[in-house]
Amino acid sequence: MSRTAGPSRGELESLEEAELEQLAVEWRARASRGAREAFGVAHALEAERRRRQSASRFAPLPPVPSALPRPAHCWWKFWQGLGGGSRSSTPSEPKP
Repeated sequence: MSRTAGPSRGELESLEEAELEQLAVEWRARASRGAREAFGVAHALEAERRRRQSASRFAPLPPVPSALPRPAHCWWKFWQGLGGGSRSSTPSEPKP
């Protein structure tokens, strides 16, 4: 891995997980001490770590079964699913 231009894609992919993590920590430490050439290398190593983690974490999910129980009423007609008889369309008279 060259220290000035940063690692190539092939170099990053050939690294093992433990080695990649160790190099990322070392290069980030160099960058935090002010070494300008270390910023790009540290970023590339950390980006490769994130790429590998996201690829393994977001594995395809199994298909959703289509035989899920359906509610007896539509969610936007919530008043129809509640028991208690029918509602009158005329307002009730106020009691004196």
